[in-house]
Parts: sequence; C-alpha cells; structure tokens
Amino acid sequence: MSDLPPDPPRLRAILTHLEQQIAETETVATYLRLQCAEVHKALARASSVPSRERPVQRPAPQRQPSSSAEYLMETKLGPDDSLPVVVHVGGCTIRQGRRTPSAISATQARMVLADPVIGAEPCPICRPETKLGVDLE
Repeated sequence: MSDLPPDPPRLRAILTHLEQQIAETETVATYLRLQCAEVHKALARASSVPSRERPVQRPAPQRQPSSSAEYLMETKLGPDDSLPVVVHVGGCTIRQGRRTPSAISATQARMVLADPVIGAEPCPICRPETKLGVDLE
C-alpha cells in the first residue's frame, strides 16, 4: 500500500478504519473459534461410540461450568436456533437450560456484546455489560 496520503489527518482516518476492521474481524474469529470448539467436542463424543452401539440422542444434563470463569457465553445450537447468543458473568446460574455455556475472557465478552453481526445479548439478571463497562445503546 504505497499510495498513502502524505497528511496526518487522512493517515489517522485510515488508521482508525483499519483498527476498527481488525477489531471486528477478531470478534468474528473469536466467536467462530468458540463454535469450532463446540463442534470438536460433539464430534469427539459422537466418534467415541461405534454407530451400531450409539444410543438414542438425548439432551445432555446441564453441566455447571467452573465458577472461576470470568464470563460465559451461550452459543446457538445451529443456524435455526431461535435463542440468541447470551453473555453472562461467570457465576450466573440463570441460563436457557439446553445450551452449555463456554468460558470467555472479559475482552471476548466485550467484543461479542458489541458486535452487531453476532447479535449477542447480555443476561438480564447478571448484567455483564455493567461489569464490563459496555454501553449497548
């Protein structure tokens, strides 16, 4: 990119735009990595039992995540899942019930809540956006 303008105001504007694009890309990458990890877990569970011996698929009992997690994110079960992605403070016990939340960092929680593509919602009970200092308006 050798055709950059010579003046600082335009260079600052370009830099701001590039940094914003990097942040948005990192948010999507974080979300996709979390989804990928869930698929790997499901694949490992499905692959561990031979197909003839595989039991009828039943919902797994709700596993309580470690309370040491800073924040938790309930992801969608699939593209047709009508429930939103929800972010919780680590110790929150109010969840949708059928989804196992993934532990995420404060930085990841901020990015997921701020990204309109992901459309994550904060838990209305534990209010992670307040603890994170994120203004969602």
